[in-house]
Amino acid sequence: MRQHLFEEILEIFVWLQSVGFGCFCYTVENGACSGSAPGAYDVPAMLAHTEFSDAPFCVIVVHAKIGILVCRGINNQIETEDKYAKYLKESGQTALQHVADPEFAQNPVIRTWRDAFYKFRTKKGARCSIEAMLKRVSKGGTIGCINPLVDLYNGVSLRYGVPVGGENIDAFQGDICLTVAEGGEDFITYGSDKSEPPYEGEVIYKDDAGAICRCLNWRESVRTMLTEDTVNAFMCIETVSEEDVPRMLEAQAALKKIIEKELCSSTGSVTAHVLDRNCREVVIEE
Repeated sequence: MRQHLFEEILEIFVWLQSVGFGCFCYTVENGACSGSAPGAYDVPAMLAHTEFSDAPFCVIVVHAKIGILVCRGINNQIETEDKYAKYLKESGQTALQHVADPEFAQNPVIRTWRDAFYKFRTKKGARCSIEAMLKRVSKGGTIGCINPLVDLYNGVSLRYGVPVGGENIDAFQGDICLTVAEGGEDFITYGSDKSEPPYEGEVIYKDDAGAICRCLNWRESVRTMLTEDTVNAFMCIETVSEEDVPRMLEAQAALKKIIEKELCSSTGSVTAHVLDRNCREVVIEE
């Protein structure tokens, strides 16, 4: 039974009513989960890594937390070009506080994520998404506009120094889980026309059709990426350090507020959840 794999693997299941798994939904109040999902797998929300030997995972990051936002009925159409350019520029200026040390790699946000990436197999040169953004703004660069939801979450990512990602719920096939790759999962990223599967032992988000994001939060699949046509979105904000949990929660609250303000009409909604070792799954209901 899959529940017996808890010592070896992290799997965070997002159950989708649209694929027939019922409409039960975990809710989060004051950081705690309520409810239970009949038949749901009992697995711990912890990041793990492999020793690349016959042994299974043996080092676990027990303080990992993931802030989830489930956005329903949003309007992600580009109505004004570069509408959020000023917002992104200001966010980039705010982000400089996270890289105050001239030795870039020694800034806490960079060091924390590099240390985490050393604990599982990654593609050479792969870094946490927030590192690439902070490196760009620290060199005087800016983050360009893409579409409203992406622009908003990039701004929050910069302001709070946390990795933020988003996917199109309607493109998911089956459950989505955060797990360790078997190797060979289908994965085509933006700008490519060929599959570049994750390595065996790499931490990935995946669904029944293949990998959604490689190296935890490094690079996403074009199949599930957010576009102007996205109406229902899954957002995640990750932290692997206990000290960074308050900042992650602040970022989650800020992102929820700005999505509701900018992209939700009277019928739109944004629901927040937090996943960790004590709250291992969330159900997305339509």
